[in-house]
Amino acid sequence: MTPRLDRGRLTAWGALVSLLMLLGYASRAAGGKPPVDAAYRYSTAAAGLVQYAIILGVVLAIARPDWGLLALRRPSSYRRVLTASLVALVAAFVVNGLVSAYSDPGREQGLVPKDWDSSRAAPYVVNFVVFVAVAPVVEELTFRGLGYSLLEPLGAPLAIVSIGLVFGLAHGLLEGLPVLVTFGAGLAFIRSRTGTIYPGVVVHAAFNAIALIGSLLT
Repeated sequence: MTPRLDRGRLTAWGALVSLLMLLGYASRAAGGKPPVDAAYRYSTAAAGLVQYAIILGVVLAIARPDWGLLALRRPSSYRRVLTASLVALVAAFVVNGLVSAYSDPGREQGLVPKDWDSSRAAPYVVNFVVFVAVAPVVEELTFRGLGYSLLEPLGAPLAIVSIGLVFGLAHGLLEGLPVLVTFGAGLAFIRSRTGTIYPGVVVHAAFNAIALIGSLLT
């Protein structure tokens, strides 16, 4: 049975992600690119934790008391988990490779350091935990959990594309937008194929970890 369109919750969720998009691009326009050592600052992790706590609070308030909207359930098929996850990762890395040929999306976001600084390892580890453990959970609950559930009544293809686009725009980037849109849609594809956000959380965390660690090895 096709789920019913919940216009009230969809409007509230739309307001949340619209605000994230507005704040993302406004801060980028006002402050330019982040400092090259953002990953080595405790303030980056602190700001991230505050932001994710607020977003999570709003998401839970919108979903309450229908927690099924968050898709915290076992996957419908572990074979689908593997195949959908592989498709999402390959698509994201292919697009990232193409975009990186003419721009630097990692530098634009400011979370990928160019060199390893052992004297600042502690703040780097804290930032690593925030963006590899905390960020994927909150963003999956926001976009592939609540967001996808609310858009699913409009059809899976439209929900996948819409979630990918909104996810990309919510990060407030220009050079990295194609990568984020592709990755966001890929994660939504995983959600559509498995019925849960758990595989997306793992894939999201792996993608972030590879980006952070990979930058130090090149």
